[in-house]
Amino acid sequence: MPSRSRSLLTTVAGALLLCGASLPSWGQAPSSAKPTRTALRAARLFDGKSERILPDAVVIIEGVRIQAVGTGLSIPSGTRVIDLGDVTLLPGLIDAHSHLLLDVDPENGGDSLLASVAQSSTAERALLGAKLGRELLEAGVTTVRDVGNSGVNGDVALRNAIQRGWVQGPRISACTRALAPQGGQFPTLQPPAQSLIEQEYVTLSGVEDARRAVRQALMDGADCIKVIVDNGHNLLSLEELKVIVEEAHRKKRPVATHTTTDESIRIAVQAGVDSIEHGYSLPDDVLAPMVRKRIFLVPTDGPMDVCDSFEAQGGDAERQRQRKERCKKAMARAQERLRRAVAAGVRIAAGSDMYLVMPGQSRGQASVNVFVAYAEAGLKPVDIMRAATVNAAELLRMQDQLGSLGPDKLADLLAVEGDPLKDIRALRQVRFVMKDGQVVVDARAQTK
Repeated sequence: MPSRSRSLLTTVAGALLLCGASLPSWGQAPSSAKPTRTALRAARLFDGKSERILPDAVVIIEGVRIQAVGTGLSIPSGTRVIDLGDVTLLPGLIDAHSHLLLDVDPENGGDSLLASVAQSSTAERALLGAKLGRELLEAGVTTVRDVGNSGVNGDVALRNAIQRGWVQGPRISACTRALAPQGGQFPTLQPPAQSLIEQEYVTLSGVEDARRAVRQALMDGADCIKVIVDNGHNLLSLEELKVIVEEAHRKKRPVATHTTTDESIRIAVQAGVDSIEHGYSLPDDVLAPMVRKRIFLVPTDGPMDVCDSFEAQGGDAERQRQRKERCKKAMARAQERLRRAVAAGVRIAAGSDMYLVMPGQSRGQASVNVFVAYAEAGLKPVDIMRAATVNAAELLRMQDQLGSLGPDKLADLLAVEGDPLKDIRALRQVRFVMKDGQVVVDARAQTK
């Protein structure tokens, strides 16, 4: 390097070091002498923990954090007051199984995931994620766990962009590329196309591969580790999964496992993972170990009316009827396994697994339909709300910051018309959203 260039770099580096103490950290606004104080008023409040609704609610916020929550609290003079009226205030919702960088249109046909990877760069998908993230935020989902299908660390890039204030979106717990058996989740590919697999997955073959993959994910910025235990072709071994859990837990990162068969679920539970994603079969013999080991089930179910979409796809009427019937049977089995899990005491964290274009709905609106699916399975509204708040926060290991409304928690809140503890569909009627103490949606302004 020429000496002049070296001298210039040294000067710049020294200046940065000298003034570094006054620079804000990434994702934070420059601190002011006195943080803004805001008070929210609402007819009702659900704090995420109690089974009862708090009437005449007041939440006092200073900067990004909640200072106080209560009934009819005295509001200090000089506080900005936002009177939301006849609504229910709630903690910001958490989607523990999201795919922000994937938006598949079923009408295009073919293998949609493969098409996304083959035709879109990670940069393009990250920009798509910014759009979809904004739609989730506007629906009251203030935090997501992005569980892969994000290209090469595109979820990390989007997470960082949101933290730095470059774009608006939910807080992201990023898993980076999912760890998987050979082939990932793609169909059989010809040899020239197999390099696409590593754009989406880190494939494993042996214990040391598994150990290296976790360490690389942590180096890449992973907040969590996602593992595809079974992919229809291959199955990870118990030994591989144990090493993944050991390495992740050593760095206090949770492990989420895509499991769709009895065998893969049993391996994941035996290895001591943090969550079973999907778990469509969920054999009875894993229920007690899941309760004992405090392993969450993240049921990524859809409401029964999604089966009606087969009638709108055109084509042979008999084939449509058969597909609709198979869909309804699969939904019924999913509902039955969810009821068994809840009855056994397995804790539930809400996850949408939404990655499809749903006509007439934003990504946020489509994602909250998972709550309707839980209600159709017989879950009580209060348990559904906990699955999307305090339980999901614990799964993400963020319970000290999120999931409930109380002093020192981050000021992530939404307000909805009606009472979701009576009818969970009230979550579709979002009137106000706040994240980190900043107003994102205020429907009052739209009606004036």
